Amino acid sequence: MAEPRRLTNWSGNYQFNAKRFHRPRTVEEVQQIVLRSKKLRVLGTGHSFNGIADCGEDMISLEYMNQVLSIDHISSTVTVEAGIKYGDLAGYIHSKGYGLHNLASLPHTTVAGAIATGTHGSGDGNGNLASVISGMQIVNGRGEVVNLDRVNTGDEFEGAVVSLGGLGVVTKLTIDLVPTYEVRQDVYQKLSLKAVEENFEKIFSSAYSVSLFTDWTTITINQLWLKSKVEPEVKWVPAEPLKFSARLSKSDLHPIDGISAVHCTLQTGIPGPWHERLPHFRMNFTPSNGDELQAEYLVPRQNAIAALRSIEGLKEELAPVLQICELRTIAADSLWMSPCYKQECLGIHFTLKPDWPWVSKVLPMVDEALKPLQPRPHWGKVITMAPDRVGSLYSKLPEFRHLLESFDPEGKFRNRFLETYIFNGPIEISKL
Repeated sequence: MAEPRRLTNWSGNYQFNAKRFHRPRTVEEVQQIVLRSKKLRVLGTGHSFNGIADCGEDMISLEYMNQVLSIDHISSTVTVEAGIKYGDLAGYIHSKGYGLHNLASLPHTTVAGAIATGTHGSGDGNGNLASVISGMQIVNGRGEVVNLDRVNTGDEFEGAVVSLGGLGVVTKLTIDLVPTYEVRQDVYQKLSLKAVEENFEKIFSSAYSVSLFTDWTTITINQLWLKSKVEPEVKWVPAEPLKFSARLSKSDLHPIDGISAVHCTLQTGIPGPWHERLPHFRMNFTPSNGDELQAEYLVPRQNAIAALRSIEGLKEELAPVLQICELRTIAADSLWMSPCYKQECLGIHFTLKPDWPWVSKVLPMVDEALKPLQPRPHWGKVITMAPDRVGSLYSKLPEFRHLLESFDPEGKFRNRFLETYIFNGPIEISKL
């Protein structure tokens, strides 16, 4: 049943414009809503910082479609309803002896929302969260249930996973699993930017997942977070007191200096289940009050050092509006609209003060400084890059447009975001 509702995203910087809000409990209810609607979009947990999920007519939340449906022990996969949150899924599969290869810094997001935007996690050998999706069920613009998988639907599947919400309502997902494992988290302080430039490969390969945090007030990286797998037969050993000139912290730290680490996952080398260490923040806590804006650029790995030098050159303009910047590496994948399509990347993530007039002046400077290095913006963050330039960074964009048209010939799921960044203005949709 539709509910009149005025919603904002998590940070409060974006207000959705839907006239009607729906919470279906079954695939059949989703089909009925799609058939009745002229325009609609699906809202996850609202962790995007732009209008990617917005619609002026109908919006669907899958918050009631949040169950684990089955675990296939032969193929080592789990099938879930698309509205489940990573934190809820992780605890369940861990209890069954399984794990996921990776998690984002927040476990609070829905699986469907994270994969639709190419949200990633980190680690030299780790693809983004969408890269381990092996099957999906979508209710398309005609209200039909379509099943896609990695084996049987080939290219179409690779185009559909990072969908930007444009193909229809994703209702089920099948995810590859690994055996459960433990991780320890050690944090070091004051790593020089020079050490990063000289030891980039060694630093980012020194743990299963690596994050660097800096506020760019100086040429020193504030914190180096190392998340390392713990082998069952290996006894606990103390961490090295120095890593690449950085000093080991003896207490838990928040990425932003001066904020309590109570919301952060345990550090100081204490081993724990993968899902309690890979995210930066705990599931049972709100990581912050959301009083922020976020932007992120995924830069080809071979351009990483040049990108850091470009950002360092803007530190006087950037630092006053910045809360923290995180640097992470992500492996390449084969998903058409993933920012890591066919390229290993360095993610340069900015958590910014919620001052849009200020941010809107600074981010275009970052766009321009990084332009020669071919950065792709994160689909779920603030984007100030010109739409035609965004499109030029995706070689599969023409094929993705055709895929959108075939799944949604009437354009029910096309919103302002898709028109801007995928279609670059209104065009006639072919009748397929």
